[in-house]
Amino acid sequence: MITELNAITFKSQRHPKHRFQNLYGLLREDFLYQSWGQLNKQAAAGIDGITMPAYQQQLVGNITRLSDALKHKRFRANDIKRVFIPKANGKQRPLGLPTVDDKLVQQGVSQILQSIWEADFLPNSYGYRPNKSAHQALHSLALNLQFKGYGYIVEADIKGFFNNLDRNWLMKMLKQRIDDKAMLSLSANGLKPA
Repeated sequence: MITELNAITFKSQRHPKHRFQNLYGLLREDFLYQSWGQLNKQAAAGIDGITMPAYQQQLVGNITRLSDALKHKRFRANDIKRVFIPKANGKQRPLGLPTVDDKLVQQGVSQILQSIWEADFLPNSYGYRPNKSAHQALHSLALNLQFKGYGYIVEADIKGFFNNLDRNWLMKMLKQRIDDKAMLSLSANGLKPA
C-alpha cells in the first residue's frame, strides 16, 4: 500500500495538472488494516456506541464487512455524534464523533488525498499536515525571529472555519486533481454537515 501511495505522490510531484483515476479501488482490506493501525484506539465512540476496543474484538469481520460495502459501493457515512467540550473562556466547542467505520474510511481517503496534495504545500505550512506540528512551527518562528530580524508576528484564528466551509467549492477543488467518480462521491458523502 505504501508503494501505491508513493507512486501517487511521485506522479503528483512530476505532473501537477494530472487528474487521478482509480483511487477508490485502493480502499481494499489491506488498506483498511493499515488505516486501523493509524487510528487513536482511545477515541470516543460515535453515534452507534461502538468503542474502539469493541470494534477490535471483531476486527477481521468488521474490516471484511466494511471492505465489502466499499467494494460494492454500499458504504454511506453515518450521522455524527455531537458533543460539546468546555473551553478556557467558559464557552463550549462543538466536537463531532464519527463511528469507527467512518474513521477508517476517513483515514484511508485522507492518506490518498495527502499523497496527491502534500507536494503542493510550502515547507513553512504546518497546519493539519503529516509529520508537522505546532512545536515545529514555533521552533521555525523562533529561528526566523532570532536570525532574520522580523519585527512583528500576526496570529489569525478563523472562527467556525469548518462550520462555514463551502463544500461545493471544496468539491470543485477535488475535481481539479481527481477524475474518479466513486472517490468524489465518497468524499462528498463524508463532507455532509454534522
